[in-house]
Amino acid sequence: MHTLLRRALTSGGVVLLGLTVAVGGAGAASAHVTVDPSEAEAGGYALLTFRVPNESDTASTTELEVDLPTDTPFAHVSVEPVPGWTATVTTAELDEPVSVHGAEITEAVDTVTWTADDADAAIAPGEFRRFTVSAGPVPEVESIVLPAHQTYSDGEVVSWEEVAEGDAEPSLPAPVLAVTSAQESAQVSAQTSAQTSAEGSGGGDATGLWLGAAGLGLGLVGAVTGAVALSRTRTAGTSR
Repeated sequence: MHTLLRRALTSGGVVLLGLTVAVGGAGAASAHVTVDPSEAEAGGYALLTFRVPNESDTASTTELEVDLPTDTPFAHVSVEPVPGWTATVTTAELDEPVSVHGAEITEAVDTVTWTADDADAAIAPGEFRRFTVSAGPVPEVESIVLPAHQTYSDGEVVSWEEVAEGDAEPSLPAPVLAVTSAQESAQVSAQTSAQTSAEGSGGGDATGLWLGAAGLGLGLVGAVTGAVALSRTRTAGTSR
């Protein structure tokens, strides 16, 4: 008995240790600048939120600069105000004019920079902050790389600009926005709707089966009760 208990506890301890390591590893791997959502529909406008965690134990994040593409540019970019931070938008001349919804543009936003107004507004160790822009129309490409440069109060600059090659994730991955076509979005929506309907039907069938089984069970109970009562009646009659 004690041996089995020790084995169970030991096995459970190993499992818990494995889970702790896995969770800790996942947290460390995901502590970088990311963009949400991670995909957007081509031709539409996207509300892009950059999540910026502070990874330093001694310094605060005082600035974030995000690079926007100029080869496949966003024609319109607007910035959501962040209390305590000043946003600066810069534009660049395009190498070649780009036609967007029938209009030709020759320059586009190439960087958006947020700077903390003071030390109190900076992102302290153990904290994170979100910065949001509205950008569009989303160009018709497979994906858009959005390099981000994070500046700390001690002067360190971390550039999240590496692009994954194969299955290995780089140490400083850039935020990436995957682009889907309107047709792909419609297919995903249809599949989701069909799955929801199927699950609903399955739930109804299961409920029906449960109710049928419950009714059958009650019927059997009634039959047994009746048989017992009849048996008692016959026994009483015979005794007389």
